[in-house]
Amino acid sequence: MFTKQQLESAAQYIYRHMSATPQYIWPQINTKTGCTVVVKHENHTPIGAFKARGGLTFISWLRANHPTTKGIITATRGNHGQAQAFAATMAGIKSVIVVPHGNSSEKNNAMRAFGAELIEYGTDFNEALVEVARLAKERDLFVVPPFHEQIMLGVATYGLELMTAHPDLDYIYVPIGCGSGICGTITARNALNLNTKIIGVVSDKFPAAKKSLEGGQIVDTESAQSFADGMAVRAPVADAYSIYSKGAERIVEVSDDEIAEATRIYFSDTHNTAEGAGAASLAAVLKEKTQLRNQKVGVVLTGGNIDTNLFKDILDRKTPL
Repeated sequence: MFTKQQLESAAQYIYRHMSATPQYIWPQINTKTGCTVVVKHENHTPIGAFKARGGLTFISWLRANHPTTKGIITATRGNHGQAQAFAATMAGIKSVIVVPHGNSSEKNNAMRAFGAELIEYGTDFNEALVEVARLAKERDLFVVPPFHEQIMLGVATYGLELMTAHPDLDYIYVPIGCGSGICGTITARNALNLNTKIIGVVSDKFPAAKKSLEGGQIVDTESAQSFADGMAVRAPVADAYSIYSKGAERIVEVSDDEIAEATRIYFSDTHNTAEGAGAASLAAVLKEKTQLRNQKVGVVLTGGNIDTNLFKDILDRKTPL
């Protein structure tokens, strides 16, 4: 785990390339939930998602520790790939990004715009990971894993910002994909020596993290479809699980219908767009609002990169398939 000083140092490096993101309290959301909700707006980064932070700290570490690296390769559903391409291009490093077939076309276009060579392979994130391992050997590229302590270090700076501004939070709800978000939030909470409880949020289509936490060992789940692609991970990353299995209070499941409703609320009440994973933490607070009455709760709007056609369906009160 990292210290407060290490987090502050990482934040100062990140602020050379982007500003700290805001945390706002929106009164209409408070009315709907019955508690005070502080929204951490990670949709306001240069890539529209929290992953920008981890991309910057990882590539900085890579240049310092592997200076002869000419290129990186990684698998993604979108925001992780954008972050690595964003940071790698600024550092003059080639980036190759592998996505599953059927991935978000708008996130694919964004990754290309940030300088990535995009390759489509497999039916889901886990199959794309297998192709990354093969291509890395074939092309002599450095593999960026879905979870790495230097990625987590950068991501933890949003928790540092949020909990420095609001040290009295009772709970923070964080969506779980590969785990850098929840692990970074736990790291920041511990570094600041606070008592805030960290609640993980998963899609009920991909409940592996919840089942693993409750069963005391890593559990895989079957492949499924969800528009909340940032949480579409069939198996927990072991290094991340070792952190959140100890540091998270519990994990909550939310449905696509609940996520869609939270997305509509973000737009109607704050005029912010939220992708599926970005709306999941608010969906969980709405689901648990009875037990949260009069509490002060943080939610992480992890990203706003939702495809236009999905957003249109949601605003038409449909849940994307």
